[in-house]
Amino acid sequence: MINHKLPEGFSIRELTPEVMQKHLDEWSPKIFDDEGLMLDVRSLLSESERGCLRELSKNTQAHFRLDLGLFCGDEFCGWAIGAQSDYETYYMRNSAILPKFRRRGLYRALLSEVMKRLEAKGFQIAHSRHVATNNAIIIPKLRAGFVISSLEISDRFGTLVHLKYFFNEKRRDAMVFRAGDLRPVGELASALGMKADAFAVK
Repeated sequence: MINHKLPEGFSIRELTPEVMQKHLDEWSPKIFDDEGLMLDVRSLLSESERGCLRELSKNTQAHFRLDLGLFCGDEFCGWAIGAQSDYETYYMRNSAILPKFRRRGLYRALLSEVMKRLEAKGFQIAHSRHVATNNAIIIPKLRAGFVISSLEISDRFGTLVHLKYFFNEKRRDAMVFRAGDLRPVGELASALGMKADAFAVK
């Protein structure tokens, strides 16, 4: 299991959605502007369409969610937010470390805290999407045991890499097998309805 500790002086706090939104309103445009390359879909919608989306957002079910703020003393320096997307999956919607606090292992510690909470809650899968060139996030997640599950071309963000973390190791092995990088043996072979020696070298 992922286990990285925060440096001394830092803490992670669970915030209300309202408090988190204030931090996001301040920092998201500065962190994720990407020199104006991200498409603001709302600017393409009519007022009627925007109104419909506002109404639809009120109808979503109250799933489990996390709004975690990272602090150095009382100074806000990063966040991780997300919510349950189905009966077994948590969607890691967004996370960032403010520029002056980077390269201290804070993202790994924040990710570790999120994963501990998700495992304790009983989730099977943690899912996230990232711009394909965002190595600062993709590489630590791959090292932590996430696997690439798909690619997406988004009208808003461009090419996105989908990552999944399987809390059940057998399910992760099944995913790696599906990608062609593992020969199934033992329980995995049985679960797939295969003979244990089906992939034996002859």
